[in-house]
Formats: sequence, C-alpha cells, structure tokens
Amino acid sequence: MTRRLLIRATGAAQPGQLAGLGRALAQSGARLLDINQSVTFGIVSLEALVGLDHDSDLEGALSAAGDRLGLDVQAIQVGAEDYHRWSVQASQPRLILTLLAPHLPAGILAEVGALTAEQGLTVELIHRLSGREPLDGGVPGEHDAIQGACVECWLRGDNVDLEALREKALALGAAHGVDIALQEDSIWRRHRRLVCFDMDSTLIQAEVIDELARRHGVFEEVAEVTERAMRGELDFQQSFRERMAKLRGLDESVLAEIAEALPLMDGLERLMSQLKRLGYRTAILSGGFTYFAHYLKDRLGFDEVHANELVIEDGKVTGEVREPIVDADRKAELLCQIAEREGLSMEQTIAVGDGANDLKMLAAAGLGIAFRAKPLVRQQARHSLSTLGLDAVLYLIGYRQGDLEER
Repeated sequence: MTRRLLIRATGAAQPGQLAGLGRALAQSGARLLDINQSVTFGIVSLEALVGLDHDSDLEGALSAAGDRLGLDVQAIQVGAEDYHRWSVQASQPRLILTLLAPHLPAGILAEVGALTAEQGLTVELIHRLSGREPLDGGVPGEHDAIQGACVECWLRGDNVDLEALREKALALGAAHGVDIALQEDSIWRRHRRLVCFDMDSTLIQAEVIDELARRHGVFEEVAEVTERAMRGELDFQQSFRERMAKLRGLDESVLAEIAEALPLMDGLERLMSQLKRLGYRTAILSGGFTYFAHYLKDRLGFDEVHANELVIEDGKVTGEVREPIVDADRKAELLCQIAEREGLSMEQTIAVGDGANDLKMLAAAGLGIAFRAKPLVRQQARHSLSTLGLDAVLYLIGYRQGDLEER
C-alpha cells in the first residue's frame, strides 16, 4: 500500500542541501509528487510530498541527511483524506492579489487575510515583486527602481464572487492608502503584447485643452462647458466641439511652447524604456490632440498615435478638428483594431486611462487599469492604481524588480 509523506526541511541555506536530500529520497525509492523551496533572509524552507510503494526507513535516511546538511527535517504522514483535499485544492482556479503602496503597513496583511478567508480562499504563496528597501530606510534613487513596495499573493478557491471581492478590496485599500488589484491567473498574464494609453492626466500631468484655454484667455469658459458635461448635460462630442470652438484664433506657436513644457507622469519614462526592452507594442489612444501625442511619440518611442487632429489655417487654430473624433467608443474600437492587425488576442492587450471616456477601452482590454482616476472610474474599472507611478503597471503584469534591471 502506498504511503504518502510530507517532508519539511528548514535551516541556514547552503549549497548542496537539495542534492543531499534528493539522494536520501532516491535511495529510499520515493516518488516525488510535489515540491516547493524558498529562501528568506538566508533561511531555506523546503517541502516535498513523496510516495512510497514499499517498506523503507525513509525517515531515518532523511534524519541522517539533515544532520550532515545542517537541516531540521520532519516526515509527516499524509492520509488519503488529506491527500484528496490537497488534490482538489490544487485544481481550483488561482487568483493573483497584488498590494502596492509607497510603504505597506503590516496591518494590511491581517485584513487581507480576513477578507480572503471570508471568500473561502487559501493563500498559497506570498512574495515581494519590488526591490529591497535601502538600509537607511529611505527609498531607492530616482533611476534605480520602481518607487514604492509591491507584494503579490497567490490565492486558491472555488465559486468566488470576484466582483464582491473586488469591491471590498477597493474599500479596504482606500482605508489604508494601498492599491489592491485582483486578477484571475492565466497563461496570458506574462504574455501580453500591446499596451494602449490615454494621454491627458495619464501620460502627462495635465489636460492639454485646459492649458490651451489658459493661454488663449478662455479657461473659465472652457471649464464651464466641462462642468456641464460632467453633470450629464452634454455628451463627449458635444462638449468637445463646444470647447474647441472657444480656441478659435489661438496662435499655432503656442502649441510648441506647451508641448515643450508638458509635465510627464512620474514613472512614464521608466515604464516606456522597459516596455520597449521587453518587446511590447505601445500606442496612444487619446481624446486629446495629435500634435502633443506625436511629441510624446517622438520623445518616448510610442509605436503609434490615434488622437484628434486640430485644424490649423494661416498659423491659427480654427476651433475645429478632423473627423472622426476620438471618443470612448472610438478608443475601444481602435484597441480592438490594433490587436487584430497585430494578430493578438484581446487577452494580450492592456489599456491604461483615467477618465470616464476610457472605461469602454479598459473593459475591452485583457487588463484594463484605471490610473489615478476619479472614484467612479476606479469603482467601474476592474483594476486601478493610485498610490505609485505609472511604471507600477509592470508589477500587475507579473514582473519583479530584478527582471527589470539592465543586464
């Protein structure tokens, strides 16, 4: 009759320990059913589930190996019922829960643990994606690493109410100043190939139409139209055309001045350099203007741009744009068109934006991220980032800080 044992070994990590334990298992005729090993602060923890089909003094062999290797080794009998329960659990869907913040408060672990337990989820693995905090307790240098902390948890469970869990996680994160993202794990997570961005208040820390209005002396008038649109009195295209009309007569030279002074979103340059290094295709899908989107394309290396083109005659803005206007529907259409053209499935796409006119694009993407968005947009989007820079997107697609360091 088959015996199953859980082998647990801990101690100060040193080379040769896996080989020594492996030889003890092999000499006893054990079959390897599962294994996991990790090293934290120099302490190794190895767990292996093995099967034995004949009598053997495996426990004695492991104890002797442990003495030679500086390990405390235990062999725990696993009954048929426990083995069946483990097998069922291992076959359940996996969720990825990611915690991101400038600094992670220890108390968040207790509350996340309680929240996941409430949904019947087991925490299978917790590991850190961000780099280590410097010895002086400060933050890494500006160009050294993604700022802030990120921890990833792997969860297992069945029949999870994912929307209810996301809603509670959003509230919990807001209470602690922590972003909590939940994703269903799949083969696509590390194989996404296309990233599409909104521009204003996503790639840049400004709304270009407001900057143009300030320079033209019509900011208050444009802001009033924006407010009417937010109250639902105007749709996007109506409000856009009305605001554009107020820019009639603006000198073309002002566009270059504003472009040169655009404040980039923190983390953008680091994100773009890594996406290019990793082979992602990048696009700007913006309800803003091609003039400024092309400026970012040339400066940062975006692959393509889709935005609204200002009509300029005799060196002056006419207050009109060329059709079609890039609105919420057009953004979602463009995302799908680019993916189809590049031979990608929608699961391989990422969309990042901050406004209500980005929600359809975020919903269509395999990974839609509301970045520093208003509460309503954060609630409706599947994922949101508010506490770190734009480069934290890399953590949501599963990259560790060590993966991103130049070799």
